[in-house]
Amino acid sequence: MNKLFLVCIFFTVSLLARHDAYPTKICPAFNNMKHSKNTHDVYLDTTKEYTIMKEHKGQKLILIKGEQPAQRWVDSECFSASGNNLSSVDIAIKSIGKSTVLTSNTKKYDSAGVSESGSKNNLLALSWHNAFCETHRSKKECKRSLLSSGKGKYSKNNFVLHGLWPQPRNKIYCNVERDFVYADKHGKWRDLPCLAMDEEIEKRLARVMPGFASELHKHEWVKHGTCYGTDPQEYFEDAVSLVEQFNESKVVDYFSKNIGKQVTLKQVRHLFDRSFGVGTGKRVELRCRKGLITELWLQLGSGSDDLGTLLQRGKPIRSRCQKGLIDRAGYGR
Repeated sequence: MNKLFLVCIFFTVSLLARHDAYPTKICPAFNNMKHSKNTHDVYLDTTKEYTIMKEHKGQKLILIKGEQPAQRWVDSECFSASGNNLSSVDIAIKSIGKSTVLTSNTKKYDSAGVSESGSKNNLLALSWHNAFCETHRSKKECKRSLLSSGKGKYSKNNFVLHGLWPQPRNKIYCNVERDFVYADKHGKWRDLPCLAMDEEIEKRLARVMPGFASELHKHEWVKHGTCYGTDPQEYFEDAVSLVEQFNESKVVDYFSKNIGKQVTLKQVRHLFDRSFGVGTGKRVELRCRKGLITELWLQLGSGSDDLGTLLQRGKPIRSRCQKGLIDRAGYGR
């Protein structure tokens, strides 16, 4: 009798613990509590209601019908009541003719000029375009830079923009509709909405980001820019400004004069210290592939629009690559 009574109590409590709720954030839904696997790249949809089965150690076990496995773990904050008040980026989709414009209509800043709900630390990823094209020859921007002696000239002797990524690295797809996340993850960047930017910033962006020809800017906005805390216009203005500042430095001057030669991480970090201040070199990671230097990753702090100041406020970063070749334009080394 007592056992039956206890079973009934347990069953009743379990039923009471289960309830339906709408998520307040678009979060990944993992197979396990370690968040090491997400079969089918499932993300929560803020327009759908989910059954919350239980909560444990800051995570919720939810039921997602139609998925395998159907039971998934998400962070408890994905269903936080406060999430309904102010999101980092409130995306508005507006139809204009046959095109769709993706904008942001929420901006709230602290005294340092950084979005309260956006990013306070960022990683600036800069590509050496010549090396990128060695392994991406079919890309439109690579064909253009190879054949053009004018438009492609900038990317032959300068670093170009890959992206400006809010940190930590898992801070992605902030309040982005699931359809757009799916399109982005499957490389369907042309299906992503057009971005609300004026003509001037588009021209500057196309110059420092050759991947603009392949809709890279749409991918960067949807995945990373939506977590930055501003609209696309301001996000890319900041990113372009940082690239332009960098390409005026001694670092780029050294790279352009030593094309076809090897450079070490130690040399690169020394150049940063000379260009942007002592200690800034420790904020730089050298990225290499097949012996070629492909990118420089810069850890930036916040509260300024000056690249040197941001580097000084950034966090030190390790680099697996210790040396690499500065590739020349065209195919072949």
